[in-house]
Amino acid sequence: MTSLPPTPSHTVGPFYGYALPFPGGGEPAPPCHPDTVTVHGYVYDGAGEPVPDALLELWQAGPEGEIPGAPGSLRRDPATGRHPGRDGVEFTGFGRVATGADGHWAFRTLVPGARGGHAPYLSLCLFARGLLHHLFTRVYLPDLPGQGSAQAEAQTRDPLLASLDEERRGTLVAAAEPRTGTFRFDIRIQGEKETVFLDFH
Repeated sequence: MTSLPPTPSHTVGPFYGYALPFPGGGEPAPPCHPDTVTVHGYVYDGAGEPVPDALLELWQAGPEGEIPGAPGSLRRDPATGRHPGRDGVEFTGFGRVATGADGHWAFRTLVPGARGGHAPYLSLCLFARGLLHHLFTRVYLPDLPGQGSAQAEAQTRDPLLASLDEERRGTLVAAAEPRTGTFRFDIRIQGEKETVFLDFH
């Protein structure tokens, strides 16, 4: 019987690390948009060590809860065949970044709107060494200045958050930082305070 070579889904990275990030991948929001927020954090392994070669993808609804359908994240230059990155105008609701040597990542984006009976959230997909299959999680933002307790109230009705105990629920809610419009969301792959991951069929 002939043995077939492993395909990417059977191997552990970092085969993707050099090819998948693209210019502007961490900036789904158009430059100089007045309503941008920054969501950032660190990826930690089961021993609490930072993961320097992880890759994160962001998927989200737009501010009105709509699913963006505009192209613009991965434009191809017809003259050179290269990907120059975003067009600088459209909000596509998609981003992709690699973690740094310290496990840090960041996205500059727009606050998503509510959709389908869920509180507004950002979807994150994590690829990392030691993971044969990528992991999915969500980032819920705390209340924003000028919105009262709208976010907190929506989160009490969110089906996913309501199904979790308080400690586990806390792993899905970003923490507001002193700098306005900046939120921290650390991802712990295993161990104490492991992030809640979702299973999609």
